Formats: sequence, structure tokens, C-alpha cells
Amino acid sequence: MAPHLVDVPYAHETWTEAEADVLRRYFTNLEAPVFALVNLPEVVKGALFARYSRSAKSLRRLFLDEFVGDLDVSGDHSLDATVGMARAEQLYERVFFEYGDDSVAQLGGVHLACEQASNLLTKVLERGRLMSYMEKSTRYVAYDTRLPSGRYRYYRSPEVLASPLGARYVGDMDRMFDAYAQLLPRVYEFFAHCHPKPPTTSDFAYRQSLKAKAYDALRGLLPSAATSNLGIYGSGQAFEALLLRMRAQPLPEARHYAELMLVELRKVIPSWVRRVDIADRGLAWTDYMQTNDHVMSDVAEALFGKFGVANRAPFRAGSPEVTLVDWDRNAEVKLVSAMLYPYTHLPEQELEARVSRMEPSERLEIMRKYSGERINRRHRPGRGLERCSYRFDVVSDYGAFRDLQRHRLLTIEWQGLTPYHGYTMPEAVAAAGGAELYESAMRRSWSLFEALAEGFGEVVAAYAVALAYRVRFSVHMNAREAMHVLELRTSPQGHPEYRGVCQQMHRLIAAQAGHEAVAELMKFVDHSSEEEELGRLEGERRAEARRRA
Repeated sequence: MAPHLVDVPYAHETWTEAEADVLRRYFTNLEAPVFALVNLPEVVKGALFARYSRSAKSLRRLFLDEFVGDLDVSGDHSLDATVGMARAEQLYERVFFEYGDDSVAQLGGVHLACEQASNLLTKVLERGRLMSYMEKSTRYVAYDTRLPSGRYRYYRSPEVLASPLGARYVGDMDRMFDAYAQLLPRVYEFFAHCHPKPPTTSDFAYRQSLKAKAYDALRGLLPSAATSNLGIYGSGQAFEALLLRMRAQPLPEARHYAELMLVELRKVIPSWVRRVDIADRGLAWTDYMQTNDHVMSDVAEALFGKFGVANRAPFRAGSPEVTLVDWDRNAEVKLVSAMLYPYTHLPEQELEARVSRMEPSERLEIMRKYSGERINRRHRPGRGLERCSYRFDVVSDYGAFRDLQRHRLLTIEWQGLTPYHGYTMPEAVAAAGGAELYESAMRRSWSLFEALAEGFGEVVAAYAVALAYRVRFSVHMNAREAMHVLELRTSPQGHPEYRGVCQQMHRLIAAQAGHEAVAELMKFVDHSSEEEELGRLEGERRAEARRRA
């Protein structure tokens, strides 16, 4: 059973009677931070989630303010999504539950809104490969204002608030948000001075670009407790797997949130999440994951000691660190063989033997022909490029990690978030005169983390860690996914931190791995400096042109 709403640390919105009358037709509840979208066209649900990622509003408020006026709701007066499903799903009960046909649970999906989730929880929610996510972006939404309740937008752990550290937790979090709010106009004006408005650019596009750049520079001040809103679309099978993972998490927020999600999913796909609470099904799977996690944690501690005692780095700022730790030494032969394979009738071993006897120039020519004339980065070659892979060890700020983690085809693993790897501070913050305030916030974050770690352990203490602090993670990806990630994440409108990470990856593929031909195929990787122009400006110009059209 999910805890009653009065027991959970979430802000509640209020609605007029007329607003509530409309909302209950399309949302499975009007109070909780998790709810499903029903009785709406798929295109409307998709558009809602897309707009959601760039708005500070909740999804239900956004629907009322910007969408309901354009919909024909005249025939929906009798609908009430808050009462759940009116009848049992007899067919699915028989096929899915009794016979265990998991493929049936792949055939229907749910749009689920997940609001007020911390930046620790969002990484759990976005772990699955078979789901689609739309998260509120820190580069389009400012965190400098308080909610109507007077609170800043960060997660308030009930366990922490009930402890002697509760008052300090709220006070230190508020001071970190105060620093963000205080520096935001200063950094905005600094960028406006450095990048005067081009004569052909509209005021709106120019202001949006300046805001994005200022938000990017200061997002590191936000603690990982800062909350975000997510729109998630997934099949019944994908949601079942997500709930089981969440229940096995050491983070209490994740386990609690899983119960909120389960309540709403039972209103729209009850049969497909029924196994979650069955002793020899879902409960056994969760117990398996928890047991393995505890065992491996004990093994690692016995071998290497508890991280954070002897291995603390000094309090310092740093830049991203990227190490290429593994790659295929015979990648060129394997890639060309894979590229030719579907166009022949030869066994793979014979094909690979013949390719190995080719001159390097011949293989390079085949690779270029396979890639073809790519007009833009969305023109991606086929799966032959998946034949070789690269593994990187990365230390970057948590904000950049958050963006890279969402690439679903990556194999990505990360270590616990602590302040012990140092932090990043954008040059623009120092140039705008904000270094002292920024560093003060980093020290406050570090101090609160250590106080929380003593009483609650590092998992909960991570709420105090600012997004500017660095985290270590590994990235394993094949060459085709590398092409997609590196070309996308080095575009000028990207955040400087993850741009730097991906630029380093591209250089290492060419120089250290010696895969110059593979690096050459990634023709849309951008190595320009982000300071050359307002990175988001060209994107805002295109968006404005589309709006006018």
C-alpha cells in the first residue's frame, strides 16, 4: 500500500471546481505527484510531454492553461478517470497472468507523469532501455523562485526532516538556492555584455539564448535534491521491470515512489502489474536484486575498503576527465566484414579472412561508401558499425552525467555521488564576479553531505551534493551509438561540460585507439569552443522560424 498523501513530502496543487471537473476526465488523480494520462489522443499526450520539459508548470496546470482550450471536450462530460477501470481485463488475465506470455504486456502503453522527483530519483526512473522519457530541463526552467507554499523546489526527505538535522537540511538547501537566485541576473548580464544581440536576431530568440547560457552556467549550484518533472511512456512490461528495480533501491525515495506509481498503473493496466506483488514473481525478483546488491557491496568493501575515508580528494575545482580503457584492436577488419556481410552469401569467418588481406586504403574506401553522403547527423549508417565498441572511464560533473545517462543504448554504470572528486566551476561564473559565492555554496554542500552521511549513510547524504560535484562513471558503447552520442552531444547548443566529455571521447577514438577511419565517419562531431557564440542562438532562430511558418 502506498502511504497516504498526508504522510508524503510533496506539494499539493489546488483546483477550482470547474478545473477539477475537467481534469478528472483525463488524469487518474488530482493530488498525487504521479498520475496517468487517459482519454486523450496520443498526439495530445505526446505534445503535452514535449511542452512539459520546458515549462515550470505541473502537467495538469499546463493542460488547463495551454491545451484544453484547443480540444473538443464536449463529449467527455461523463468520463471520470479518477475511479479507475470499471471492469476486469479478462482476456489479459488469462493470456498474460495465467500463461505468462510477457509479449502481451508489450502491446499496450501508458503515459505516466512523475512530478517532484529528486535528481537522484530521476536516474532510477530513466534507467530502462525500453521506455521513453521527457524531463524538465535545467536550461529552460529557472530554479530561482519559490512555490506558493514558500518552498524552493527540492526533495524533503521525511527521515531527515524528522531528525536533529532537519532544520539544518532545510536551511542549507535554501542557502544554495539563494546563491543560484542571486547569481542568475549577474551571469545573465555578463553574457549579454559578451554577446551583443546580432542585428538580424529577434529580441525573443536572443533572450532565450542568454537565459539558456546563464542556466547552464549556474545549474551546478543546485543540489541533487532539486526536483524535476518527468513524462514517461512505456509498455506494461517496461513499467513492471521499472517498479521491481525501484523496490530494490537503497534510496527510500525510490521505494516510496514505486508505490505511488503502482497505485496509478493499477487504474489503467491492472493485469500487467499484478505480478509485482506476487510472492514467487515480483517479490522474489526484487529480493534477488537486493540480495545481490548487498553481497557485491560487501565484497567490494572487503577488497578495497569503504570509499570516502582514505580516498578523499582535496576540495577543488576540476575539468572533465575521460580515459579510454578498452577498444577492439582489430576493429577495422571486423567493421568492414560486418558492413559487407548482408550483401554476400559467405560465412563470416571467410569474409573476415578476405577483408584482412585488403590494403588499409581499400578498407577505408568501403567504410566511406557504407557511410554514404550524410547530409546531417540524423543520416546514420547501418548496424555494421555495431561490430566494434569502446569503453570509457569518465569523471565529470553530475549535471553532465545526467544528460549522458539518458542515452538508452549505452551500457552505463555509475558510482555513488559524493563531493570527493571535486567540482566544476564555469569560467563565466568567475568572470562575472561570482566565484566566492559559488565556492561558498560548494563548501556548504560538502559540509551538509558529511553531516548527513554520519546519520543516514552516503545514499541519502547525496541529496546535499551540488550538481557541480563530479561523479565517476563508465560508458560502454559500440561505434554506431558513439556516432549518435558524440555528434548530438557536441553540437554548439549543448552544455559545455558534456560537450567537453564527448569531444575528448572522439579524440581518443582517433588517437589512442587508432581508429581514424571510424572517427572520420563521425563527420558532425563539433570541436568548436562554446564561447564562440551563444550556443543556443541558432536553435532559437530555427524554432522562431517554425513558429512563424
